[in-house]
Order: sequence, then structure tokens, then C-alpha cells
Amino acid sequence: MSIKMRDQIQATILDDETIDFAHYWQVFKRYAGRIVLLAVLFTVLVGLIVMKMTPQYTASASLLIESQQANVTSIEEVYRTDTTRKEYMQTQYEILQSRQVAERAVEELDLANNPEFLPFEKEQFVLLDKVKAWVKKNVSFIPQREKPQLSEEARAINRNNAAVNKLMNSVSLSLVENTQVIEIRAISSSPELAAQIANTMGDVYVENYLQAKVDMTAKATSFLNESMEGLRDKLAAAEKKLATFYEKNQLVNLSNGVVGLAATELEELSNQLIIAQDTLKKNRTIYNQTQRNGTDYNALARLPEVLNHANIQNVRKQEAEALRRVSELNNVFGPKHPKMEAANAELKSVRDTLQSQIHDLISSITTQYQASQDRVADLQEEVATAKAEYRRVSNLENKRRSLQRDVDINQQLYESMFQRLKETSELSGFKSVNARILDPAVAPNNPTKPNKKLLVSAAFVISFGFGILLAFMLEALNSGVRSVEDVEKKLGQRMLGLIPLISRRRKQDIPLRSYFDNKFHQFSEAVRTLRTSLSLMNIEKQNQAILITSSVPKEGKTTVSVNLSFALGQLDKTILIDADLRRPAVGKRFGVPNYQPGLSNLIMKTHSFKECLVHDEQSGVDLICAGTIPSNPQELLAGDGFRALINYLKKNYKYVVVDTAPTQAVSDAMVVSKACDSVIYVVRADSTSEKMITNGLGRFLQVGHRVDGVVLNQVDLRKSDVSERYGGFYDQYGYNNN
Repeated sequence: MSIKMRDQIQATILDDETIDFAHYWQVFKRYAGRIVLLAVLFTVLVGLIVMKMTPQYTASASLLIESQQANVTSIEEVYRTDTTRKEYMQTQYEILQSRQVAERAVEELDLANNPEFLPFEKEQFVLLDKVKAWVKKNVSFIPQREKPQLSEEARAINRNNAAVNKLMNSVSLSLVENTQVIEIRAISSSPELAAQIANTMGDVYVENYLQAKVDMTAKATSFLNESMEGLRDKLAAAEKKLATFYEKNQLVNLSNGVVGLAATELEELSNQLIIAQDTLKKNRTIYNQTQRNGTDYNALARLPEVLNHANIQNVRKQEAEALRRVSELNNVFGPKHPKMEAANAELKSVRDTLQSQIHDLISSITTQYQASQDRVADLQEEVATAKAEYRRVSNLENKRRSLQRDVDINQQLYESMFQRLKETSELSGFKSVNARILDPAVAPNNPTKPNKKLLVSAAFVISFGFGILLAFMLEALNSGVRSVEDVEKKLGQRMLGLIPLISRRRKQDIPLRSYFDNKFHQFSEAVRTLRTSLSLMNIEKQNQAILITSSVPKEGKTTVSVNLSFALGQLDKTILIDADLRRPAVGKRFGVPNYQPGLSNLIMKTHSFKECLVHDEQSGVDLICAGTIPSNPQELLAGDGFRALINYLKKNYKYVVVDTAPTQAVSDAMVVSKACDSVIYVVRADSTSEKMITNGLGRFLQVGHRVDGVVLNQVDLRKSDVSERYGGFYDQYGYNNN
């Protein structure tokens, strides 16, 4: 492949990054008829189905659910749900969709026996059942299973379950955003029945709520009654235990408990003991001082307890008065004076009294000390006894408190249960609901489904779109070659020209002189375009031999060879050689008899050139048919005789057109190509696979001969995009469809 060709292919590949809408449009045009046919057939089928569908009516009822309810009494705490939670509305939503509500609605409306809601066995299935029975009877390998016979009760249960299931599927709910309203929508073939179902579902929900409250109240009352009996027995037993405890231990329950008296007594004795101990300490101190001084009255007189004693102080005052008088009289009288003697006698008497008083005081101190000791000892014994008693009473107090606690707890529970029981009894006659029908459903006038126009339109649009998708899928899966882009992208070859398809009967060749017929002007112009492309490629060559081949038979290589010869013959001297020595067709096209000698005879030199040459007067083209069919055509074409013949013809003719066998059948074309200047590869549009064509082209590359280009043959211009993008291939000279 030349550098120019590779650059062209690379540029083409880079151009693929852009979306080619024109190509997609041509693909659509190519399959447009089949797409429309598919859409129409599918739409008609859907229309027939839709026309037989039973219209369905939808009725809608609005149900207001109040999440905040008035608490009549505190018994609400026994069975109420937390309606302030955000899950409350969702919970009610699920309750409305529950099977329990659906079963009650089916029961109230008797939907299981309503033929409008749940039709009985349809007659259209009778034929199908007969077919099934016949198949089971006559086909032995199908296991025979007898259908069990159901009782009337079982059939009624099954029908009721079917009605419940259908009702659950035919009713839909929606929660209105930011509200406490739930819309109940029911679908039925009867508008009146649809409205009844929607309203009944709301009523059943409300009744279900009330029944649930009644059931809960009854359960609460039963529970409270049973609990009251048990609590009453427990309270009586606790009170009996407490009374027995008081009686057995001879206790008195004061405001501060049975331990109050013992505590008070212990406290008083403790205070007395403390006071007695203080007194004992003081007496002990005085007593110890008196014992240290012994009989020394002067020392005893100097003790603070003695000095501070009132009697001692009075005697001291008398002694001081007597001393003062003695001192005064001593200055006036002598010692023997009666007054002096009287004063001294008085002083002596006072001092004797003081001594006597001190002695008595010391004696009383000893007595008080001994009495204090006895008092403290007595109080200590009493305190020890009081403490033991307090400890005993404290233990009894703990037992008493435990018994009293049981009595108090049972009393509180009993009173609480009694209060709840009274509230429940009062509440049993009050019915408060959490929901009410806001807008009852009314029978609709128009069906909601099926929307026949929408379904038919959607069927057409979907089938049309599916047809387009299928067309593009078929286009993508198509391995054939049908356009210039396919030749360049898939095959990597130059496009020399395309030959339009001429309508003809099946297995019938196109007319031989179509090139000269104005009715086939597009065909003629396409051949001229091929001639021009080939001439421009080999413009530097004076004479040239052109080989024409294809991948497989029936691709139109002989037709291209004949008509290209006609076109070249209009320019200069041209000869057409039929080198397909296996299945020759050129002679048959021109009406030459089979016995006419030809190429094989020339190579084997059994006939002369003039004997083998045939001249077509109308076109001016010379022919050399295949001649006698040899047994070794490939060896014959590979010999020097064929090469010498081609060289001879190139000296006498401007153009030598060689029609050869297909490349995938035999290798004759590769052998012939060694003697030719150009190779033209004919490809039937949208027929031969890309892989087969590539293999054929590759065989020429293996023998070292280039392929000048590809001719795309039998192109249906009605389905191809070349009619707009490559108009130069035909209508070049202003031909019009006449």
C-alpha cells in the first residue's frame, strides 16, 4: 500500500471522531419502510389488545388522621401510642395497607361473591382447558396429575383469599405532604364499586381503631381486676404481719417509731452520767487536796474551796473583827484587863468556831466525793442497760420498718390500681377516634385506565424507536460493504466507482446493451465515472491491460468487464478477454456459440488469432472468448503463452480488459495479474462479507501486485447515501429520471 494511501486512510480514521449525522440519516432512510411497517403492525396489535381491555375507574377518598388526641383520663397511658413521633403517620399508613383491614372490607362489601370485582371462571378459557386436557391425554410422557377436588368451604376460602389479594392490589394510598391526610384510591371496573371500596376502607380503618381501643380497654380492665385481687391479698398479709410483730414484742409505735422511748431514756441517762462525772472530777480534786494537807488546818484553811465557802468567809469576818477589837484594846488596856480578857476570849472562841467549820467542811467534802463515786457507778450501770435495750429496740425497729414498708407499698399499689380501675370503667363508655373521612369518594364518570390514546401512541413511539434501534444494530452487525466509507475504512482501498443496481428479474442478467440505453443513464454514467477514475490513475501509461476480478461469483465482475470495455471502446481501441477458463460468461453474454475458439486455443496454438477474435459491431469492441475449457486452466494461464498474448494485445490495443475467475474460488486471478498493469476488484454492495473481501485483496498483496481500487457494484441508490454525497458518479451530465 502506498504512503499516499496510508495517509488517506489515517485521515479518514481521524475524521471518525466527528458524528456523521448524514450517515445516520441514510441508515434510517434505508430501513425506513421496515421501521414504519414494524411500528404500524405493533401499534395495530396493541390497539386490538387495548380495545378488548376492560376500562378501570379510580375513586379517591381523603382520610384525616389526627396525631394529637385529647386525653380523657390518665388511663390513656395504659394503651396509647406515642402520636408525637414522626413514625406515627407512617404506622397508620401501614395499618391502612394491612391484610386485616382488607379482610374486613371484603367481608363488609361481600367482594368474594361480587362478579364485578372478582369474576367467576371465564368461558374463554374453556377451549384452552380442552386443549390442555387433550395434550395430557395423548402425550404419554407428560406426567398425569389429577387436580384435587376441593370442598365448597375450601373453594370459598380460596375465593375470599383471592378477593383480599385483589383488593390489596387495587387500593393505593398516598400521604399528602406536610399534612395529616391520606388519600385512598380504589380501582375497579365499576365506578360505583370503586367509590364503595375507597369509602369502606376508610370506615374499616376507623372501626378497626375503635375496636382496638375497646379490646385494649377490656384487657386493661381484666388485668386491673386480677391485679387488684392479688394486691388486696398481699396488703392484708403485710398488715397482719405488722400487727403480730407489735403484739409479740409489746411495742408502741410513736411518731418517731418504736425506738423513741429507748432513745430518749438513753439520752437522759447519758446526760446525767456526764454531769455526775464532772461533779466527781471536782470532788476528787478537792478531796485529794485535803488528803495531802492532813490535819494542818492552816493549810486546809488556805484551800480555795475552803476560802470561798460562805460559812468560812463569815467566820473569817468575825475573826477579823475580833482581832481588830483586841488590837484596839491592847493599846488601851493591859493583858489582865477584863475587857482585854473578854476580847481575847471572844477571839479564841471565833478561832475555835473557824476550826470547827473547816473540820466540818473537810468532812462534807469527803462525803460528797464518795457520793459522787457511787452516783457515777450507778449511772454507768444504767447507761449500759439503756444501751443494750436501745440496741434490742433498734433491731426490732428495722424489722418494723421492713414490715411497714411492705404495708405502704402494697397500699400504694392497691390505691393506684383501684384508681386506674375506676378510670377504665369510666372510659369504657367513651369512644374517641383518631381519624375521620374528610372527603368521601364519589363514583367517577370517566375511566382512568387504560388510556387508549396514550397506550396506542406510546406503542407507536416505542415500536418506532425500537425499529430505529434495531436498524442501527443490524447496520452495526452488517459485515458487508455498501458505501465509500466502508471501502476506505473496512477494506483500506481506493474507491474507483460504484455501479447502481438495475431492477431485473431474479436470476436474470441485465441487458447487454444497457450502457447504450438512455433508460439506464445512471448506470451508464457510473461506468463512465469508473472509466475516468481508471484513466487518471494510469495516465502515464500508453497501453494498459486491466484485470477485473471479485471475491466470489455473482458479484457482477463480468458485467463490469463488459460495460467498462464499452466505455473504453468509446475512447480508443479496446479488446475484452474472458480469462475465466472455468466458468466463462463473456461469450454467452454476446451470444457467441460455444464452439467458438478463444483464449485457451490461442495459448495452446491450436487456432490463429483471427480465428479466435470476435468483433462486436455495435460497440466496436473486440472479444476473445474463453474457448475450449481446458483441464489445467491455471497452468495454462501461468505459462509464457498468456503473457506473450497480453504483450501482443497491448501493442495493438489501447485497452485490454481481462475478466478472470473469483479470488476465493481459485488462484487464477493472481496468476493473470502478473501479466496485467491494473487490478480492479469488484465488490457487490451489502452482500459479500468484509473478511472474504479482505482475504481476496490480501492474496494480491502476497504475490506483490497492488490493487488499483474497488468498484462497488449493484448499489441500491434508494437505500444508499451516495446518491446525495457522491452525485458525480451518476447524473454527471444532467440526466433526469424520465
